Amino acid sequence: MPETADDVAALTDLLGRAPRAPFDVVVRDAAGAPVVIRNAPLLDDGTPMPTRYWLVDRALTLAVARVESSGGVRDAELAVDATALEGAHAAYARERDAALPRDHIGPRPQGGVGGTRRGVKCLHAHYAYFLAGGDDPVGRWVADRLAATGEAPR
Repeated sequence: MPETADDVAALTDLLGRAPRAPFDVVVRDAAGAPVVIRNAPLLDDGTPMPTRYWLVDRALTLAVARVESSGGVRDAELAVDATALEGAHAAYARERDAALPRDHIGPRPQGGVGGTRRGVKCLHAHYAYFLAGGDDPVGRWVADRLAATGEAPR
């Protein structure tokens, strides 16, 4: 379902600026606030948007940042199966690319989760994809780390 005026207002507050592309809220917290959004593959000016899923919940964003700042990107990349990670990147890219307008002839988004083709670039992007239902081994790894520290979603 496309964003509502309340969703746009909430996202504007969370981002500190107005969103530049259509989005759907695909995960909400118990109070109905956005946790994960799914972005359109192009911004309002046609610029490619490689990051399909965004973690927007402030508390979860900070929790994932703590994992990331303590070497989490490297640790996750070492811990997960490389073939499963490649599969997650490919599925993410296929889904995003399928959402492009059929008549689009300009630049296209590149890469998989977080815009990268290989490895791990951003734990937030992987976790957002996982929370939205993506089969992402890095997102699952992040979920396990957050559960271990008591910072899993409410």
